Amino acid sequence: MRVGVLTGGGDCPGLNAAIRGIVRKGVEVHGFEFVGVRDGWRGALEGAVVPLDVPAVRGILPRGGTILGSSRTNPLASDDGVGRVRETFAEYGMDALIAIGGEDTLGVAAALVGEGIQVVGVPKTIDNDVAGTDYTFGFDTAVNIATEAIDRLHTTAESHTRTLVVEVMGRHAGWIALHSGIAGGANVILIPEQPFDVDQVCAWVENRFKIRYAPIVVVAEGAVPKQGQMVVKDTSLDEFGHVRLSGIGEWLAHEIADRTGKEARTTVLGHIQRGGTPSAFDRWLATHFGLRAIDTVKDRDFGTMVALRGTDIVRIPLAEATAATKTVDPALYSEFGVFFG
Repeated sequence: MRVGVLTGGGDCPGLNAAIRGIVRKGVEVHGFEFVGVRDGWRGALEGAVVPLDVPAVRGILPRGGTILGSSRTNPLASDDGVGRVRETFAEYGMDALIAIGGEDTLGVAAALVGEGIQVVGVPKTIDNDVAGTDYTFGFDTAVNIATEAIDRLHTTAESHTRTLVVEVMGRHAGWIALHSGIAGGANVILIPEQPFDVDQVCAWVENRFKIRYAPIVVVAEGAVPKQGQMVVKDTSLDEFGHVRLSGIGEWLAHEIADRTGKEARTTVLGHIQRGGTPSAFDRWLATHFGLRAIDTVKDRDFGTMVALRGTDIVRIPLAEATAATKTVDPALYSEFGVFFG
């Protein structure tokens, strides 16, 4: 059997570990051949395919990013996209494809399965917002990076007695903001699932200043104020219909400064959260997902995604995994309320 592997959407730590796990077990245990599809679904559309064997994956375990490249290409938005993907399968003799990605990449995979194309999914995203799995790889590393940044910002905030607003990633789900904010001892945590009141945020900030404590505000990029709409710098849409987020941190810092009369600054972590060496947990999870994904291909259990449930790796339908975004439960957010505000 010849199996294709692609990585789509935003890059994240652990992608190379997953590729390595898939190829090594596939070759050494199942005797499969592999090809790598370059730059996500763009490569599937354009026939950009490269050989992928054990020597190609040696030494990539600790590397961030992806050796196969990635893109936010949506073949379903292209003329005869499904047909062009079929042509790439036929040209390179691919019997099946393992698609490693987040909700958009896996959504395309689920649609292709409906068209009779044999695909298995692997969930990755720093946002941790893929349904059906407790964790996606990439999330742990992103939280660690954001937490370290918050730790460092505490000292400079205290030195200058100013509010520091930290903007982290999270379009629809506030998992990074919640986990890093709690771990980093933030005083205010704002997530997309819970519209926030700017006056309440300023009241919390003022309370911290009363005890001569400089506040840290962690805000997810998709957080929305009750008094307005989502703040964005660029309203253009990608092929999946998403705007390019960023701007809420800067907007909020201006509001805090204007309303409290005290200095506020913004730090946007942006792609720093995606880059660099994956954590030990992400290496383990990505490898484990890869090993189970190639077993799923061997069993010809197509149209499924590997997922973490507790300590077990299970298979679930791709349709279930892509039916909805996994967001923060308001009850969980409220439970941690004692730690901030």
